[in-house]
Amino acid sequence: MIFLTCYPFIVYIGLTRFNSYLLTVILLTLLIIRLWLSKPLLAKMPWIKPASLLGILAIGLSKTMGSDFGIRLYPVIVNTVMFFVFAYSLYKGPSIIETFARITEPKLDKRAISYTKNVTKIWCVFFVFNASIALYTSVYTALDVWAFYNGFIAYIIMGVLFAVEWLVRKKVKRNAGV
Repeated sequence: MIFLTCYPFIVYIGLTRFNSYLLTVILLTLLIIRLWLSKPLLAKMPWIKPASLLGILAIGLSKTMGSDFGIRLYPVIVNTVMFFVFAYSLYKGPSIIETFARITEPKLDKRAISYTKNVTKIWCVFFVFNASIALYTSVYTALDVWAFYNGFIAYIIMGVLFAVEWLVRKKVKRNAGV
């Protein structure tokens, strides 16, 4: 998880201070290690495998094409995969947020399940929004802007979303007498 958070900064430092070949080797190695170390988590976090494999593909293609574009696409890939996983969980059930909620509260009533579905939908909207901005920064902005958005601003937005959802959940629970 730390690798994913630091990815934009690793790319920024790698592209501005080191050889792009060395950066490619480092990124591919880190992704392969992440994939290998994440094996026990794959059942709980199914997005790790496709995001890592697509990241490996994008980085590999980026190097063969002589461009950093594929390297910059990794945040787009992660957000897109997360969207599909969360959206699919709405279709197939249980929703991802319901699965997380059941870790601390195994028995959820119908209202709670409905609430978790709505939160999952909100996260789907976030992932589409974030993937769109990440794609825009990958295509149209300088590397420093890309790194700032994908390595800082996106996490601020995510933190605000977590905080607002937590406050809303507390209010909903209080109003429900839980």
